[in-house]
Amino acid sequence: MAITAGGSLNAVVAPQQQALASNYIDFTDGSTGWEQQYLPDLMEKEAEVFGNRTVSGFLSQVGAEEASASDQVVWSEQGRLHLSYVGTIDLDGDTNGTFTCVTDVDGNALTTTHGIRVNDVVLLASAGYVSKCLVTETPDSAVVSLEPYGEAVLTNHSEVASAATLLVIGSHFGKGQSYSDITGTAADSKRTSLEPTFKSYGNQMQILKDYYAVSGSDASQIGWVEVSGEDGQSGYLWYLKAEGDTRARFTDYLEMTMLEAEKSVGNSVIGFADGQITGSADAGANGVGTQGLFDAIETRGNVTSGITGVNAATDLAEFDAILAEFDNQGAIEENMMFVNRATSLAMDDMLASMNSYGAGGTSYGVFDNSEDMALNLGFSGFRRGSYDFYKSDWKYLNDKATRGKINSTATSAAIRGAIIPAGVSSVYDQQLGKNMKRPFLHVRYRASNTESRKFKTWVTGSVGAATSALDAMEIHMLSERCLVTQGANNFMLMK
Repeated sequence: MAITAGGSLNAVVAPQQQALASNYIDFTDGSTGWEQQYLPDLMEKEAEVFGNRTVSGFLSQVGAEEASASDQVVWSEQGRLHLSYVGTIDLDGDTNGTFTCVTDVDGNALTTTHGIRVNDVVLLASAGYVSKCLVTETPDSAVVSLEPYGEAVLTNHSEVASAATLLVIGSHFGKGQSYSDITGTAADSKRTSLEPTFKSYGNQMQILKDYYAVSGSDASQIGWVEVSGEDGQSGYLWYLKAEGDTRARFTDYLEMTMLEAEKSVGNSVIGFADGQITGSADAGANGVGTQGLFDAIETRGNVTSGITGVNAATDLAEFDAILAEFDNQGAIEENMMFVNRATSLAMDDMLASMNSYGAGGTSYGVFDNSEDMALNLGFSGFRRGSYDFYKSDWKYLNDKATRGKINSTATSAAIRGAIIPAGVSSVYDQQLGKNMKRPFLHVRYRASNTESRKFKTWVTGSVGAATSALDAMEIHMLSERCLVTQGANNFMLMK
């Protein structure tokens, strides 16, 4: 039987198994894709070459999630218990010297009067010298008059601006002296009661959206590929695979926004009017957006750039400096360290070097670490001073498709990790009107009895359950949330 090949092969499919010119497959024709003599062996299983591609999970380990019914979350944090100020000494002021309060001990400018009162005993330090003094007057909201105990005048101190520190350590009264007996040249020299101080902070919700769409024609296609995804979906419905990827990516966006976001500043052109992004004409819209973890720590917390270089975790000096700063703050003894790979390995090497056998070989016999066992060269935690540190690798800082590549591009601003205090803090919740114990780090999402915007999904279109005339299926995702970073002074960002 002679067959004459047609000009348009594979264009017409025969309804029966017939040897016709119109359905002849030419295995030598490169344009058909079937150059080989035999049909290709199709591997239906999708190769997972990147492993688990998601980077979310950090916030679920260190915090919690709570509902909120407002656009903004406001909370109050307690102030310091003791009175300590930084300021300037005037050796000639009021005969024996005066002290002018400039900032509190944390460097915050005074917005109200200080808490120092007449008859307080204080320590005054400047120029490497410390004097014990009695407060005799408080002429105005910033100045206090001092009389030293161990010397006639404050001659050993310095008048350099903001170079002195004052700490109230107690009080000194005469026999039978009452508060009404306190005298002074100024009317406000009377001793008054002290009210506790607190600081209010807030963060506002940010709306995140995304969607996935597939046409009705593609949804009916039968050329399936077996797949599996980060959300646990598996099977042969290829368009659901894409939806699963979109959902996993959106979940990562929720966490990355809570980590990286920052509010717009006064001269920013970012703004929204009637739900639309506005342009430069609306410059000055202050506070648009939400504050993420990194910005909160840099603004209200502590930042370490190391002692000896980029990976300063190889030196205990950095941790000693971190401990000293934590002593200055809340002294939370248990802390979680989430670090990138280079810093994690540097810490392992540092801790291994503490072993007397580390330089010459491996120590056997400790915790049954015999020569027949797999050698463990990593450390999950350590104790230094009175502080416990638990170390964990942070995929977000390692993955090339996320912060890992950003860090390698901008090395001077690279983030090595974060130290997060474990446990809970007690704060006053202005919405509930009472003190609450909450994790230092937690996510607030918008919700009410009828609407939850924690992770909202809905389907529109004509595919499946028809909701519109659109010849497609659209899967929408939305979340409205913000991050509450309480006690940021107990956090440390490693850069």
